[in-house]
Amino acid sequence: MHDFDLTSLRLFVAVCDQRNLARAGEQAHLGVSAVSKRMTQLEEQLNVPLLLRHRRGVTPTPAGEILLEHARVMLSGADKVARDMAAYQHGVRGQVRMLASVSSITESLPDDIAAFLQLPGHAHIRVDIEERNSTELLRGIREGEGQLGVCWDATDFGTLQSLPYREDHLGVAVHPAHPLARLKRCRFEQTLDSEHVGLPGSSAVHTMLARAAAIIGKPLHYRAVVSTFDAALRCVRAGLGLAIVPGEIAQSFARDGQIKVIALSDAWAKRRFRICFQDEAYLSPAARLLARHLSAVASQAELQSA
Repeated sequence: MHDFDLTSLRLFVAVCDQRNLARAGEQAHLGVSAVSKRMTQLEEQLNVPLLLRHRRGVTPTPAGEILLEHARVMLSGADKVARDMAAYQHGVRGQVRMLASVSSITESLPDDIAAFLQLPGHAHIRVDIEERNSTELLRGIREGEGQLGVCWDATDFGTLQSLPYREDHLGVAVHPAHPLARLKRCRFEQTLDSEHVGLPGSSAVHTMLARAAAIIGKPLHYRAVVSTFDAALRCVRAGLGLAIVPGEIAQSFARDGQIKVIALSDAWAKRRFRICFQDEAYLSPAARLLARHLSAVASQAELQSA
């Protein structure tokens, strides 16, 4: 079993990223000879060549590629330990790291977490949120990068456990002059003759729409692809196309007449979200409290809207 030096691992990652010993040394404020010595010591420790050295720089060997993958995970874990311990220096006695989809962050999740932190007894709990797409989110929960995840329930959770969270409804955001603007409800198929403004291919909404269009047998024409719902709605307001977005998000643009939001009548347009985790029995007390709070708040909201 090897006791790895984290400084050497950080240097190794930097060397692989930069493909150059000198540039990696500049990042770490070390000379080339010091970096080279560290890399040689690492190779001697593992008894395997890790870098191919050539005139223009270096590249990792197959063994180096494997070490690079493990090193990134190890360094990420070490950084989390440091952050968690630093939090206790400021009196934080519970910390929850949450991974969440863009839809949940844009909608109710921040307000629900804020309400949780304002409850008596929760003043010393800290909640950190990181945005991820659904695939990366589930992988992050499985690999321990976050304790809780919030994403659309159409995702394959596999062995992860989950609790119900909120719902949203996809709608069609259009410019007031768009031909569909006169409708109150429409089917997704009716939007396929128009140009769309969409989110990146890695997003859950993009995947859902591509699948629905394939079933219908018509292509989706994207005039613009942007990274956020807010940017998509600004494009709609400018008349660049229509966008399929959660109606709850689009309402802020619709209130002043900048756009119109038409309800989608397709069954898949109603989305449910879930809070996922590895095993509730092994959650920290703070994470368990937060998961149950979020699920309970969502249940109350659903009862009130029924």
